[in-house]
Amino acid sequence: MALEKKQQAKQPGLQHKMNITPQTIRKNYKGSEKLKGKVALITGGDSGIGKSAAVHFAREGADVAIVYFSEDTDAQVTEQAIEEEGRECLLIKGDVKEEAFCKHAVQSTIAKFGKLNIVVNNAAMQFPEESLEDISTKNLHKTFETNIYSFFYITSAAITHLKKNDAIINTTSITAYRGSEHLIDYASTKGAIVAFTRSLSKRLAKQGIRVNGIAPGPIWTPLIPATFEGKELEDFGKDVPMGRPGQPSELGPAYVFLASQDSSYMTGQVLHINGGEIIGG
Repeated sequence: MALEKKQQAKQPGLQHKMNITPQTIRKNYKGSEKLKGKVALITGGDSGIGKSAAVHFAREGADVAIVYFSEDTDAQVTEQAIEEEGRECLLIKGDVKEEAFCKHAVQSTIAKFGKLNIVVNNAAMQFPEESLEDISTKNLHKTFETNIYSFFYITSAAITHLKKNDAIINTTSITAYRGSEHLIDYASTKGAIVAFTRSLSKRLAKQGIRVNGIAPGPIWTPLIPATFEGKELEDFGKDVPMGRPGQPSELGPAYVFLASQDSSYMTGQVLHINGGEIIGG
C-alpha cells in the first residue's frame, strides 16, 4: 500500500480526505432481501467498517440509522449511498461516550422508523503508546468510554425494542486475542467486548435475540491514518499471512450474515476476519 500523503490530525479520521479511499462494497455484491423491512442502528457508521455494514444492510433491504461523532461530510456521503440503494437513512450526530446521547440515538431511531431490529456497536478510538506508563489518564478514559461503555449504553437503551430473531453485533478486534504491545488499553477494551458479547448472548438467548461479534484484523479505515504515520503507516497490514490490509468491503457481508437468518443458530460467537492469522478462542 502506498503511503498516505500525511497523517490525519485527529481521530476518528475523515474518509473523504484519505489519499487511498477504502472500498465500501464490491460492485458485484448482489443483495437478496436478506434484511428486507429491517431497521439497523450502527455506531461509527459514517465511514470504514461501519459504513460498509450500513451500505450492505441497505442493499439487503434495511433502513439504517447512522451514529457518528463529528464527520459531517463522511456521514452525508454514507447517507447518499444508502439512499442510492433505495433505503432511508437517519444521521444522528453526537458523542457515544455520553449515556444520554446513546439513549437519544435509540429514541430517534424508533421515532423515525417505528422499530429497531439490528444494533451494531462499532465506534472505537485508539492511542498507541510505547509503554504502559505513557498511557494518559485522559486517553485511558476516552478509550474505555468510547470502545466499551458506549456498547452498554446503546444496547441497554435498545434492548426493550428488540424482539425474537433480532440481532446485536459487536465489533471487537484481533488485538483482543493476540494482544498489542502498543495498544494495551485499546486491546483491553476489545477483550471486554468479547466478554460482553458472550455474556449478553446467554442473557438474551431465551428471547431469541442473537448477540455475536466480529474481530477484524488490519483493515484500511480512516482510523489508521489518524493513528499512525511514517513507516508504521506504510507497512500497515503487511505482517499478516495474506500480506495486505483488508478492505471494509471484505467485512460488510459478515455483518449481513450475523444480522440475517443465515446465522439463526449462532449466538455468543466471534467471526475472525483478519487476513489469515490463526487465533484461538
